[in-house]
Amino acid sequence: MTDPVRLSKRLVELVACSRREAELYITGGWVTVDGQVVEEPQFKVSQQKVALHPDAKPTPVAPVTILFHQTQSIAGDTAAAAEAPIRADTRTADDPSGNRVLKQHFLRLTPCTPLEPNATGLVVFTQEWGVVRRLVDQAANVEQEYIVEVAGDLPADQLQRLKHGLTYNGSALPPIKVSRQNETRLRFALKNPQRGQITHMCESVGLRVLTMKRIRLGGVSMAKLPPGRWRYLMPHERF
Repeated sequence: MTDPVRLSKRLVELVACSRREAELYITGGWVTVDGQVVEEPQFKVSQQKVALHPDAKPTPVAPVTILFHQTQSIAGDTAAAAEAPIRADTRTADDPSGNRVLKQHFLRLTPCTPLEPNATGLVVFTQEWGVVRRLVDQAANVEQEYIVEVAGDLPADQLQRLKHGLTYNGSALPPIKVSRQNETRLRFALKNPQRGQITHMCESVGLRVLTMKRIRLGGVSMAKLPPGRWRYLMPHERF
């Protein structure tokens, strides 16, 4: 009986590669053990069948950005709680990226641009420093779009006040884009809203907020992403 050895060591013996290459093959999801993908180089094998995918390349796993449709059930919770539903089985079936889901994609994800309190909608988690820079360090330059369901009457003059003329926390708010979608639904497009700002604005003109959903961050739209599902950011998408 063969003593168990690290999967990376067995792969080195099988394909005559370096230890570093073996680890890259494994963490890249290119290696199977008895037909099942194993992504841990330290995984112990003995008599199992180890195979390397014919298209395998020994390259580091590229960092990813994940777009998640956060639902009401976790709205207002911590970033860690919001991140919990991001698993291989909660990826949307309509993800157009074509990416292979790897365990490394779920490690060291940075949450960016929190939602308004009690809101649902688009949340971003990323491993890419450029996305962190854009959504965290340069948040004041990124427009956010919310659809807000409200109860109450909104005369034309009060709609104008929503666009410009209100204060929050003792300071005048800058002009923002507000438009009606229908009798009960408003569209807000604004940069770097303060926590609770949208609810305060609605209450200031006699409206009660029923629901609030963020549908866009910069140039990236949530589009048809189902509630509780996620997808990868596409290469052409920019915040």
